[in-house]
Amino acid sequence: MDAKRIALWDLPTRIFHWALVVLVVAAYTTGQIGGAAIDWHARIGLTILGLVVFRLVWGLIGSTHARFTSFFPTPATVSAYLRGQWRGVGHNPLGAFSVFGMLALIMVQFCTGLFANDDIAFDGPLAKLISKEFSDRLTGIHMFSINLLIALVVLHLAAIVYYVRFKKETLIKPMITGWKDVEAGQGESAKGGGAIAFVVALVIALAAVYGASGAWLASPSSAPASAPKTTPW
Repeated sequence: MDAKRIALWDLPTRIFHWALVVLVVAAYTTGQIGGAAIDWHARIGLTILGLVVFRLVWGLIGSTHARFTSFFPTPATVSAYLRGQWRGVGHNPLGAFSVFGMLALIMVQFCTGLFANDDIAFDGPLAKLISKEFSDRLTGIHMFSINLLIALVVLHLAAIVYYVRFKKETLIKPMITGWKDVEAGQGESAKGGGAIAFVVALVIALAAVYGASGAWLASPSSAPASAPKTTPW
């Protein structure tokens, strides 16, 4: 059949994808090491937050195939996919569930990490805003949900292997080059996004990182200096 090449994934989406891969591995590793590495764990977490917030905004105002509306799974698209009649490009309906699930779990990880503690020397940047008891509960959720995230990542990798081995379709190359060969009439090159949308998404992401960092919290005021003693005469 006739084929054509379309621009599928824009550069911001590709940078987000591969940066997230590296940072999630780094966050998991530093979290397991603990100790002095936990400070890096927190910094990496803030960076991941910036990436995810950027992606959420980009999913609304980015280019065609990066927008959530282009691949949001519906009963109709899932049914068509299961019957082998889905003709879209980009994330298929089942892959879309993986994308949204992964973003949701990463946000759970991050939001709980903001208020977590290690009972030794580390407190999340916003832990002082809640009680120690509530912080301990969120710490438990933080430690448990990483297992769900790992399971979803493994499932995601298994799906990639399945597509390469059995369907003879690589999902990795388009995420590197941005281009994909499709059948004639199957899809069109991505449009939209652009510099203004990029700047808007970046500014919102940076604002989210600042808010989550706790830098805006007032530091404890120093104890007032004692008044100088005066001589009684």
